Amino acid sequence: MYKKYFSKFIKANEGIQHYAAHSHHYWPDVTLDATIEYWNDSAQMVDNKWDHILGKKVPQTQKLISEILNFSTPENICFAPNTHDLLIRIISTFENKKIKVLATDSEFYSFSRQAHRLSELNLIDLTLIPSQPFDNFTERFISEIQKQDYDLVFISQVFFNSGIVVEDLETIVKSVPNPKTIIMIDGYHGFMAIPTDISKIEDRVFYMSGSYKYAQGGEGCCFMTIPKGCELKPTITGWWAGFNDLENTTSVVTYPNDGYRFAGSTSDYTPLYRLHAVLKLYKDHHISVGETHAYVQRLQKNFLNELDQLKHPHLNRKNLLILDENNHGHFLAFKMPSVEICNQIKKDLLEKKITTDSRGDVLRFGFGIYQNEKISGLL
Repeated sequence: MYKKYFSKFIKANEGIQHYAAHSHHYWPDVTLDATIEYWNDSAQMVDNKWDHILGKKVPQTQKLISEILNFSTPENICFAPNTHDLLIRIISTFENKKIKVLATDSEFYSFSRQAHRLSELNLIDLTLIPSQPFDNFTERFISEIQKQDYDLVFISQVFFNSGIVVEDLETIVKSVPNPKTIIMIDGYHGFMAIPTDISKIEDRVFYMSGSYKYAQGGEGCCFMTIPKGCELKPTITGWWAGFNDLENTTSVVTYPNDGYRFAGSTSDYTPLYRLHAVLKLYKDHHISVGETHAYVQRLQKNFLNELDQLKHPHLNRKNLLILDENNHGHFLAFKMPSVEICNQIKKDLLEKKITTDSRGDVLRFGFGIYQNEKISGLL
């Protein structure tokens, strides 16, 4: 019932079974219209397009995101081309201080690469908690939180290399004793996939995600929620953070009291138009994240039942990284005996026009609402 929204991507990939929705999600047809809309707005309004974009499109998109997250202050959402930009601005608020950072060994590369480099340069003290074993992760993470006074706590809502959902983010957030500790949640594998309500922790966390995966709008539009009353001053700051203060004739750098506090500089807003179009499609057609999540859960169960029949030596439940089938991300991750075997299976599947992806020795199958519930011809 959802395939009709993705007709152009489906036609362009006819005959392919696309199990990489967690990495490169198909875009709904409305995103093509949105791309053209941005071009037309630019042509018709030229310089005046910014009044339209910043005064209409951005607030509309902020509101749609807020409704999905149950976030009460839409104006406190900041946009950036990628989450790395947002991370850097957060880190830059510490100025000349060597900070203590707590995270996990399962954070996406946009965080982990940067964090490891800063650690190599002795600019941060980095502590990483293993995500496995999954069944006691929350207890182990909270235990570490309470051992030291951390400056930054960074954690994913859903681990990118397993699909495991961090089930009790609220308890983790509330376990942080120092109110000045910055808490960042990477929601990229949660937003528009797992029903998410941040209302109880919205004044304590910076929740960031983007449109490339389950939000289905493609690359180039990420966002971060800002706690109410935030007074942090990022050292890495773009001129759009001072957009409403351009008449300031002093040398004092001021910051707005909304999402623009963490803004960068001029960027292409085509991705925001695409994201807006997808979120509006969901709202106009009364499609909830809970509904699509339930559909993907059915896809996953059917997929696993098919695997049970195939009795593959490596692709089986024994090698599946999972904690709770009823509360899991939108991809299934299988740990292979080696990177070589993982790559070979991925290659064999691709020859059968079955697209998957991998991270090291973990083979990932992602599920999207443009797939049929019936699984056929997998291997």
